[in-house]
Amino acid sequence: MTQQPETTGAEVRLSKRMSELGLCSRREADEWIGRGWVRVAGAVAELGMKVSPAETRISVDKRAEREQSGRVTILINKPIGYVSGQAEDGYKPAKTLVSEATHWRGDRSSRRFSRAQLESLVPAGRLDIDSTGLLVLTQDGRVARAIIGEESLVDKEYIVRVANRDGSMPPRLSREGLALLNHGLALDGAQLKPARVAWLNESELRFELVEGKKRQIRRMCEAVGLKVTRLKRVRIGGVRLGNLPLGCWRYLGEDEKF
Repeated sequence: MTQQPETTGAEVRLSKRMSELGLCSRREADEWIGRGWVRVAGAVAELGMKVSPAETRISVDKRAEREQSGRVTILINKPIGYVSGQAEDGYKPAKTLVSEATHWRGDRSSRRFSRAQLESLVPAGRLDIDSTGLLVLTQDGRVARAIIGEESLVDKEYIVRVANRDGSMPPRLSREGLALLNHGLALDGAQLKPARVAWLNESELRFELVEGKKRQIRRMCEAVGLKVTRLKRVRIGGVRLGNLPLGCWRYLGEDEKF
């Protein structure tokens, strides 16, 4: 056993430091430490161990690397009527769409589907039940942290069809209203981060956001007198929905990064 180092207020849990270095998620780190797969400065680490926030002498056993490389990240073009996570009010989770039959034939990945890939497959972010488009399901904690971690700066792009509050067309939005959508609105008592919002055509707006409060875009539109009639997410960071058909899925490509 390794000797537990003396701790100071500046030290952090080893699992947190491993997550900050992008090695894995905190949960994965604790699993690996428990299996004896992590060393700090050459010594086997223990659960609960604390290290300097600048510690870089952390090594991981090849067994952990092999396990991690086998974990999958799946991209779904989610239809309306599916929830992102656990089943709610009789609605099925998007995970139930993942099967051999719905695997997109245009997928360039060399991976082959197996039911084991459904284990520990969780959404990295939400997409409302009445919204469509790109949803990420992953077994890899690094991917989840990149997209929804507290320090994530990954932006998401949406195509949003709008009407006037009474449903009439064409939608009317003043310059001041458009400026507020870009920066100036608050939700739940907190100022929203700046967004990039612009007209795509006479009935659709493009939203690019780095945050994702519950039903944020719909509530933003309501605040300036608009009603969302269709919302589709088309990009998360550097990964695009592309030609993926509705209700189908594919693997994240080896050359794709969020």
